[in-house]
Amino acid sequence: MATQEDQLLVPLESYLKSGIHIGTKFRTKSMSSFIYKVRADGLAVLNIQEIDKRLQMAAKLLSTYKPEDVLVVCRRENGWDVVDLFSKATGVKALTKRYAPGILTNPNLKTFTEAKLVLIVDPWPDRNVVLDAAKIGVPILTLCDTNNESNYVDFIVPCNNKGKKSLAMIFYILAREYTKAKGMEFNYALADFDKE
Repeated sequence: MATQEDQLLVPLESYLKSGIHIGTKFRTKSMSSFIYKVRADGLAVLNIQEIDKRLQMAAKLLSTYKPEDVLVVCRRENGWDVVDLFSKATGVKALTKRYAPGILTNPNLKTFTEAKLVLIVDPWPDRNVVLDAAKIGVPILTLCDTNNESNYVDFIVPCNNKGKKSLAMIFYILAREYTKAKGMEFNYALADFDKE
């Protein structure tokens, strides 16, 4: 009989090493159900089983879309490299650095992009894309830390969305699961995403 740990996308130890479960000292009401406990230093700790379950669901949701129909947005510098590698591995469009308002909503812009699903690394610095996607009814999948709000968001993956190692783990898993579901080749290891 398989244990709960055997059913995780990666070994529990790998999740722990990446810090994917370490939240912030600030906790919003919308993220409270994902918090496992609060450490003595005040940092919130997210439930790893819930993170894994939500990553599985996010990968399944992503895989229902063609690469050209998905847009991944990341303004946070810690995520630029892994988002670009995710894009390279999957063929999904990526927008790192600054998202200018109107990219999804104004066809007159040179940078206009159509998407049927957006994946956002952090809804706070990327609030412009959240608002644009919500305006035109594009589903929003987002990574949320304990300090994030979930306004306009359709699906949350609770996680540390600020740490390099955590983001490397998340995008490695999503790329691996997406390509597997699509029958695409995947020639990457976690180490390719987790470069210092």
